[in-house]
Amino acid sequence: MTAPATQTTDNLITARVDAIENSGWGRSFTFYQPRNAAFWVYLMLVVTGAFKLFSMLSASAPAYGDAIALSIVLFGVYGAVFWWFTHHIDRYARQPVKLIVVAFLWGSFAATWVMAANANDAILALYAKTFGQAWAKDWGAGLTAPFTEEIAKGVGLLLLVALASRLVRTAFDGFILGAFIGLGFQIFEDVLYALNSAASQFGADPVGAAMSTIMLRMVFGVAAHTLYSAIFCAGLVYLLGRPAEPRRVGRGLILMASAMLLHGLWDSAAALSQGKAILLFPLFVVMITAALVLVFRVFRMTVPRERQFLRDVLTPEVERGVITVDELTALCGDRKARKTFRKSAASHADRKRNGYVLEAAADLADALAQARGTESDRVEFARSEVSRIRSGQPSVKL
Repeated sequence: MTAPATQTTDNLITARVDAIENSGWGRSFTFYQPRNAAFWVYLMLVVTGAFKLFSMLSASAPAYGDAIALSIVLFGVYGAVFWWFTHHIDRYARQPVKLIVVAFLWGSFAATWVMAANANDAILALYAKTFGQAWAKDWGAGLTAPFTEEIAKGVGLLLLVALASRLVRTAFDGFILGAFIGLGFQIFEDVLYALNSAASQFGADPVGAAMSTIMLRMVFGVAAHTLYSAIFCAGLVYLLGRPAEPRRVGRGLILMASAMLLHGLWDSAAALSQGKAILLFPLFVVMITAALVLVFRVFRMTVPRERQFLRDVLTPEVERGVITVDELTALCGDRKARKTFRKSAASHADRKRNGYVLEAAADLADALAQARGTESDRVEFARSEVSRIRSGQPSVKL
């Protein structure tokens, strides 16, 4: 393959610095911001929500403690898998772990128990009074939760923008942070569902009843709040516009509306199937498939800007001879491109080495971002690691 288009070293370095600045890559996040009103709003709502949730759980613990503990453990493991996967796909200008935790806590406590729960109860009561109990039971959730819950999660992203304006720069950032907000929402909502099931049938078999709900929520949870809020928050960033993401109102509104529509159809599944079990399962399959296809398309829509940032950061390293054009192409490509590069080697050992070289090059990009595009000891060490791994030399500690 040919080398990248000839440019002066100064131009390449300028493009690197601009990419790091525009993406916010390598910047740290400071949560404690006493002069920022967003900090106090976030803190008040999260603490209030946490207190409300723990009050509910502690009141039920004497009777249903085993069911509560089981649901927290299993949904915790389930959430950890989603956490790993979501963090895994954020392989470019990665968000600081502290910011991800802040996003998760918003979804866990504030969006769920302070905003959405109160709004849902009020609107459902109005529906019942206006249209009758039967109608509210069938359609109330589907015409309430998509608006109250997605907006509550979206408010969290707005607060994150106010708290970390230099970090939330692209629609992909909204996609990732939205996923973590939704993950927090989903886990603790599911814990409450399990608790409600434990109390069914006069609490005759709380653990068994809770386990049935836990399994059901796990199976169908692949197309739930984590997915909805990833789509909604990506759309919200498009709607607002950010320094590294031009404003696209139409695209933003379509994505936000799509997330609400998916959510509404899910919550209206029983009414749409008219209570017929033979229709309910195929309906869920169709909705899950549609949701997964949409979230994949949104990922494909938002990730190219992140890949361009990575290319701009590492292109000068091609000129220096640290990485090759093929390695840069694989790093800035999709999973198929990386797999093709790894398999291009003749032997199994060389294929593994290709994979390690890509990981080392990604570490080099992180080091360059941390150094704001300048030279540092960590950058030099990361460069030496790329060469060492490619040559098969033993590891050298700093």
